[in-house]
Amino acid sequence: MTAPVRLPDAASLETVLAGLDPVSADAELIPTLAAAFPGFDFSIAHLDDDYWRDTRAVIRPDGTRIGELRSWMTAELAKDGGDIKAVWQRLKETDLQITEWRGTSAFVFAPTGPAAADYIQIALGRETEWRAGPIVNPDYRPWGEEELFDPSWPRRDEPSEADRLAGPVYRLLNRAGGAFVHIRSFLERCGRIEREKREARRPEMERRVIREVGPEGTRETPFLEAVPDWFDHVPREMRFFRDWEESSARSQRVFAHWALDVRDYTYQGEREVGFIPRPLNPPRERLLMTPESSVHVLMDRIEAVDRELGLPFGWFFLMTHGHWVDPDVGAAIALGLKAQRVRLPDPDARVLLRWADRTYGF
Repeated sequence: MTAPVRLPDAASLETVLAGLDPVSADAELIPTLAAAFPGFDFSIAHLDDDYWRDTRAVIRPDGTRIGELRSWMTAELAKDGGDIKAVWQRLKETDLQITEWRGTSAFVFAPTGPAAADYIQIALGRETEWRAGPIVNPDYRPWGEEELFDPSWPRRDEPSEADRLAGPVYRLLNRAGGAFVHIRSFLERCGRIEREKREARRPEMERRVIREVGPEGTRETPFLEAVPDWFDHVPREMRFFRDWEESSARSQRVFAHWALDVRDYTYQGEREVGFIPRPLNPPRERLLMTPESSVHVLMDRIEAVDRELGLPFGWFFLMTHGHWVDPDVGAAIALGLKAQRVRLPDPDARVLLRWADRTYGF
């Protein structure tokens, strides 16, 4: 594999995606990306997370397209002077239909170096347009325009192949500014923005005090004296990758097991940047803490999770995710380590004890 010539960018990625033939898009996506961006070893992971786009079209039964639903329906409402009932009565006697786009997420990865964060991620939607149902619900009168613009009556079960109208097509999923990211650069951005946010609050934090009222009166402690490392906070995103790099998990690539829902946007003048990790192959069952769970039983359970994942210390990262492994499991094992009742490989023990001292999660 030759060294990459250049990093992909959104515009060039969109050009590549637009050139894919829906008939062969699944098979040709990775080879086409490799041809467009020499030097990258691309791989892809699909997630089973159905979503629906808010884009609909109006068609005739033979598939002839009439127009985009919202603009077309707006014109139909104007014909009847905005009378919703009249529009409904007129349209329910027609054979017009509407379409819908259904999609699932796909993530493309390519390494850029040997470290845990040395890779790029491209967030894609794999989408197909289907015949959804009649233009209006003939059995229920709509009471507002939005019921015509964004109908809820189309079925949500699996459509038949005969109802496929277009696709599958791939498009960039830029829901929150995270369609394409170079992970190492993104983590540096996370750290820089967190530092800038905290530094901007320095005058406020220097004035803040912690007031304690007790039998001997009121005691005030400067906040920064009680929390001297407040300005040194490390974002959870950076901790996730640092823990991977310093644990047994480092023997495998992050992107072999996780996709990242990245966000990077500004809301009301405030920069929001970060990610939520999504397991590509979650375990069959959740590992929850119960009153009867001894630390030795928990050790057996986390080993079983690691075997199922095919990833040493994989249970820990599922725990930081917060759904598949209860954080109380990690806390209990950390206590067992401190009491020398159980053992983990030294790197994993250090990571877990550090987490227990200052927990984080997503």
